[in-house]
Amino acid sequence: MLKKSFDIILAFLGLVFLLPLLIIIFLACLIDTKNHGLFIQERIGQYGQLFKIYKFQTINPKTQKISRFGAFLRRSKIDEMPQLFNILIGDMSFVGPRPDVPGYYDQLVGENRKILRLKPGLTSEASIKYANEEELLDQQENPLAYNDNTIFPDKVKMNLHYYNNQSFLLDLQIIVKTIFK
Repeated sequence: MLKKSFDIILAFLGLVFLLPLLIIIFLACLIDTKNHGLFIQERIGQYGQLFKIYKFQTINPKTQKISRFGAFLRRSKIDEMPQLFNILIGDMSFVGPRPDVPGYYDQLVGENRKILRLKPGLTSEASIKYANEEELLDQQENPLAYNDNTIFPDKVKMNLHYYNNQSFLLDLQIIVKTIFK
């Protein structure tokens, strides 16, 4: 109950205080990508339920390339800020496993399926460790195999550790680590 209240209050305050900045970034994304400014995609949520995640648009849909402004938004993680809305409506939490596309978390078996009991989060120990995941994958000869055989299993291990040790204090520690990362 404390986690849910914390999430709702902090997301609401974040949206209220950041609204002018979010509007400016949204308008910049609209102009930059020549698209609607938001990226909306289905992701796997709590209990394996699909939900729509919101991010600022960083790719021009005509060229399928990340724009210069989009690259900045991704590096700084500002592209994730619309997820405050996901937290406010209860699809996500501030701390929990990052929501993935279908075909990963929803395919977990055995003990690892416990991760699906958690709400996906804006941050986690795994997202801190793999903050440069795109760059890491770009360096691989076979990025998909590297993700499937190395990164994803490590994320599962870290998220299962979070599941087994979750507490409000741990959430605060992860949030502080995220801010200073």
